[in-house]
Amino acid sequence: MYEACRMNGWWISEMAIQDDHLHIVVQVPPKDSVAEVVQIFKGGTSRVLRKEYPELEEFLWGESFWADGYFAETVGQVNEDVVRKYIRDQRKKP
Repeated sequence: MYEACRMNGWWISEMAIQDDHLHIVVQVPPKDSVAEVVQIFKGGTSRVLRKEYPELEEFLWGESFWADGYFAETVGQVNEDVVRKYIRDQRKKP
């Protein structure tokens, strides 16, 4: 994900990886659509994980590594601090 950001001029300012999902705050320029960013993240990480861990294939549902959906929210400067705190707090949960 960090490599995708480096290549596209994006910036991950907060991330928490959970067992079955992740929370991420990523800053992207207005020219890049959220759908394209998600597609690049999901497609890229799927390819890398499938290559490095071929044994995961037995746990997949169909051909997809990731679920079809995602949730995205835009935030302003004031709300970003709240969202980042929420994500940091996710890391503390067992």
